[in-house]
Amino acid sequence: MRKSLLFPLGALTGVCLTLLVSGPQGGLWAARAAAGADDAYSKLNLFGEVFERVKASYVEKPDNSKLIEGAITGMVTSLDPHSRYMNDKAWTEMQETTSGEFGGLGIEVTMEDGLVKVVSPIDDTPASKAGIMSGDLISKIDGDAVQGMTLEQAVNKMKGPVDTKTKLTIVRKGADAPLDVAITREIIHVRPVRFHVENGDIGYIRVTSFNEQTTDGLKKAIASISKQVPQEKLVGYVMDLRNNPGGLLDQAVSVSSAFLQRGEVVSTRGRNPEETQRFTAHGGDLTKGKPLVILVNGGSASASEIVAGALHDHKRATIIGTRSFGKGSVQTIIPLGSGNGALALTTARYYTPSGRSIQAQGIAPDIEILQDVPPELKGRMDTMAESQMRGHLQAADGTEQTGSQSYVPPEEKDDKALHAAYDFLHGVTANAVASKPAPKAAVPN
Repeated sequence: MRKSLLFPLGALTGVCLTLLVSGPQGGLWAARAAAGADDAYSKLNLFGEVFERVKASYVEKPDNSKLIEGAITGMVTSLDPHSRYMNDKAWTEMQETTSGEFGGLGIEVTMEDGLVKVVSPIDDTPASKAGIMSGDLISKIDGDAVQGMTLEQAVNKMKGPVDTKTKLTIVRKGADAPLDVAITREIIHVRPVRFHVENGDIGYIRVTSFNEQTTDGLKKAIASISKQVPQEKLVGYVMDLRNNPGGLLDQAVSVSSAFLQRGEVVSTRGRNPEETQRFTAHGGDLTKGKPLVILVNGGSASASEIVAGALHDHKRATIIGTRSFGKGSVQTIIPLGSGNGALALTTARYYTPSGRSIQAQGIAPDIEILQDVPPELKGRMDTMAESQMRGHLQAADGTEQTGSQSYVPPEEKDDKALHAAYDFLHGVTANAVASKPAPKAAVPN
């Protein structure tokens, strides 16, 4: 099974479990199991009855396939914010997205309270150039209300031919009124890794997403920096994962492996103990042990949190910024056969090598640095965390953390977290204008 952070790919193997019950409680347990099965079949009978009534009596003749698809969508989305049913078209589009090239506006989105919420705009795309921000709520698309649409319907409406325009109505925290933003569609080429040499002695690597091209891009970045700067002069690397919404699990593991000689990167734990899986580093440290700083913020989610958590637990990296989003659940993609699409189902939680749960807790920085937010944006740049999403999967130990700042200044000279990272690598103590992160609660391993 190929797992991914947001979209673990592969087939699902079913396991049959037979319970042997003995002793005086056996009859009671069997009776309860039978009663539960009877109740489920009763509800399925109810569904069948409602389906037939709708078919027979609705004011207009309904489309049977749409009725069934709507019922499946409702069932799956009632579980948590990340489980979802994808029809065949949506499943194909998701595969295109993870391959790293697709058409559209360039935003990662989710559904919240009936509106489309921007998780993060992708760097150098029409959405980011138009000023779309993490946390924005899209209430209308081309004048049509999003309320009542599924996420798939809203996303499809935002897509369209290249060089055509769409108008989004944005509800932004702190804004007096909704904002209308016109955006011209483009083919989105997600270049997940960018890099440059800073000050002649630091390698800066920006990772914007974890798609199928990320690890190759990272390896090229490290190789290029190593050629530009002699090893004796290179003081270290900064890997910027801010506002990176995640992606494929295998890419998170291989990116972590680029900085580790050996050891566990992440484990996944499902409902049953025998479902636990551990993913370990492979390939060796490409940076030859050079110091590493990782930047995170409230928009860093899923795969970003796996990488930051793994390298921090192995004492391989220092984390600077603000607490990450806390998206620590595994979605397994289950193809449903030709023409039937696929199911993205939450099947497990992610844990860092030390046994800390990411879900609804996130990764706390070693050095918390708060950015100076422009007055017109104050109150709008705190990202809603996983723990604040309606219906979210609860934290494993009950300890949950709220959202944190996600603002990144557009000008590097104003970026306090980035300069703190450079100073740290040069041996200068970061000015903790930042408060100390709260102590981490222990999680049974």
